[in-house]
Amino acid sequence: MHEGVSQPAGITVTVPARLHLGFLDLNGRLGRRFGSIGLAISDIQTSITIRAAENSDVRGPEGDRVRRYLQTMERALGLGGGHRIDVMQAVPAHAGLGSGTQLALAVAVGLRRLHNRPLDLEGDAWRLGRGARSGIGIGLFSRGGLIVDGGRGHEPTPAPVISHLPVPEHWRVLVILDPKRNGAHGAEELTAFASLGPMPDADAAHMCRLVLMKALPAVAEHDLASFGAAIKELQARLGDYFAPAQGGSRFTSADVDAVLQSLDSAGAFGIGQSSWGPTGFAFAPSLEDAERLRAAARRHPNAQALDIRVCSGLNRGAEIVAHAHPH
Repeated sequence: MHEGVSQPAGITVTVPARLHLGFLDLNGRLGRRFGSIGLAISDIQTSITIRAAENSDVRGPEGDRVRRYLQTMERALGLGGGHRIDVMQAVPAHAGLGSGTQLALAVAVGLRRLHNRPLDLEGDAWRLGRGARSGIGIGLFSRGGLIVDGGRGHEPTPAPVISHLPVPEHWRVLVILDPKRNGAHGAEELTAFASLGPMPDADAAHMCRLVLMKALPAVAEHDLASFGAAIKELQARLGDYFAPAQGGSRFTSADVDAVLQSLDSAGAFGIGQSSWGPTGFAFAPSLEDAERLRAAARRHPNAQALDIRVCSGLNRGAEIVAHAHPH
């Protein structure tokens, strides 16, 4: 702890979930690979509180993950003593919602703020094994909104954020979760990427054009129809590319796939799968439209075991609250 600066009693960090709307370049011949577009969403979040303690202790969901992140950061910062972390909420793991990056950065930021150390989001993400492909989780942690990253280069650092836009306040996102399924992660994810090989130049070029010349201007002009068309096409091309690693389908969950197709027919925009899924998404122009679409989706025979939520784009990043010592 820095001299003359009092240590807070505790720090609470609350981080929104994110949707990964797609990669831009899985070819990499220009020197950078991946590149991602994604946004922060409301109503699904991770929240932890960290305090100094005699012995380190983690309580709540995702305990093993949080414990590993805590031990790594204690070593990196040269901290003695212990810490107690209470996980009050955790985004579902391996669902395509960025849970690992949220937890890792929440622990790192909470520990740094508790001991009055300067923040280092990119460095800590790398220390904790996050940001190997996508930089949007790191960017959304600090900013929220809609972000595009510029892909991984040759340096061992996360992809840089190259675009940040606010999401129109009236837009809504239907988020379709399948609690029975997990998306590819860990060694399985690495194997899947290795098995697919490079994307053709022309496909990567077209996806970059879709994002730069259609999706981003549409967000700036609040044009959901054009944004949705760009994301739907981006998702279709990516889905075809990843299908061999997903059992021959564009979607990890057949139930989510069926419900998304019904939402597409009912007038939703920009249907797709976040990362490896199984979580799917679709956009609506207003809360009223979103509720109508959710009601229709819930009547679908494949929706019985699904969790269908109406969320908003969230134009802020993580909330970090310091708790004072009682007087």
